[in-house]
Amino acid sequence: MTPIANLNIVPFVSVDHMMKLILKIGVEPFLLELGAYIEEDFLRWEQFDKTARVAAHSIDGVIELMPASDDALYAFKYVNGHPKNTRAGRQTVTAFGLLADVSTGYPILLSEMTILTALRTAATSAVAAKYLAPRHAQSMALIGNGAQSEFQAMAFKAMLGVNRLRLYDTDPSATKKCAANLRPFGFEITACASVAEAVQGVQIVTTATADKQNATILSDNLVGAGMHINAIGGDCPGKTELHRDILLRSDIFVEYPPQTRIEGEIQQLSSDHPVQELWQVIAGRAPGRKTVGQITLFDSVGFAVEDFSALRYVRDKVLQTPFFERLDMLADPDDPRDLFGMVLRAA
Repeated sequence: MTPIANLNIVPFVSVDHMMKLILKIGVEPFLLELGAYIEEDFLRWEQFDKTARVAAHSIDGVIELMPASDDALYAFKYVNGHPKNTRAGRQTVTAFGLLADVSTGYPILLSEMTILTALRTAATSAVAAKYLAPRHAQSMALIGNGAQSEFQAMAFKAMLGVNRLRLYDTDPSATKKCAANLRPFGFEITACASVAEAVQGVQIVTTATADKQNATILSDNLVGAGMHINAIGGDCPGKTELHRDILLRSDIFVEYPPQTRIEGEIQQLSSDHPVQELWQVIAGRAPGRKTVGQITLFDSVGFAVEDFSALRYVRDKVLQTPFFERLDMLADPDDPRDLFGMVLRAA
């Protein structure tokens, strides 16, 4: 690990450096290793100080802070979700995050998280599918072919061996983009003209749409016995993708119920509708998929522990590379009590 000689200098991973780090490691190895970090942290779920994200909603979107900590590290992510941004050539989601040392309160990593969030979301989806999807599943429908879609496909390929994709988006150019990006990785890809066509014969369905509204992207009649549904688009109040009847037929798995009941597909259900926490399945305290015909639903809204895992992973990997900058962002007076004197001496 490359040492940071001055503890007041904070390593910063820019977008350019994040891309170079991913390509150095390889997309699939990166997702596999990141998934292992996420799984490791879910196994010690009870050790984390957890809270639902702090959200500021507006007519145009949402801005959120997502904190999590254990007894050694503290992490937070700033993230937005503004679906209309794409019409102006901007990203729907942008993010950055910080990792800090609990014992001193000093930041130890600042990183872009727009790309990293896409990777951790996909890695979490695939980790969940290891426990919930049909055994040896190789086919997946991707409903919504925007910025998240390729990451989902790559994670499911890396962790589960999924190699057949059926793509659908209301914008055919998004499907064309997604297919072009993924073909070099050995997928068998079918572009579909409707959701109904996309889900034909698949074992896994991933819904990843962006519009901030209650919507029925997937209707009940399209969900057959034995399917695993990976619902990642419904991630704020008033935004859903699945018909309510699908929820009533499914065994539902979530990250953090206090957050998911507000933001997830299960906001359509009563507050006491039974759900299973994913960490308990990973830890062997609760069953995942029990029968061949069972419909499983991972109602994923994204949770701060996953960002904690992602920042911890990047910290461990990036300091072994040249892919970071050193930011002078912490005041360091000779006498910790003389901050004003330090300012005067800068003249």
